[in-house]
Amino acid sequence: MARLLTDDEVERQLGDLPGWRREGHALVASLEAPDFPTAIRLVDEVAVEAEEMDHHPDIDIRWRTTHWSLSTHSEGGVTQHDVELAHRVAQAASRLGVQARG
Repeated sequence: MARLLTDDEVERQLGDLPGWRREGHALVASLEAPDFPTAIRLVDEVAVEAEEMDHHPDIDIRWRTTHWSLSTHSEGGVTQHDVELAHRVAQAASRLGVQARG
């Protein structure tokens, strides 16, 4: 069982996650790939990580832009699991040349 992070904890950890922000009870980001196949590769890479963590993101794919929403639904908000998965998404994006979209 994961503990909800405080607002201060979330804000502090977002400092290490450029392009990510808090929106309600979730961490969110929009990431733009150079092309559609790269966007799908990003989703595929993160799917493996998420399955290993047993913590699955909400993902919306629009051509070459992926929209990510991470929340621990069973806890009703953001936990360390969400922060860790956001880092893994960011690392995969960096490897693939995917950029955060403002």
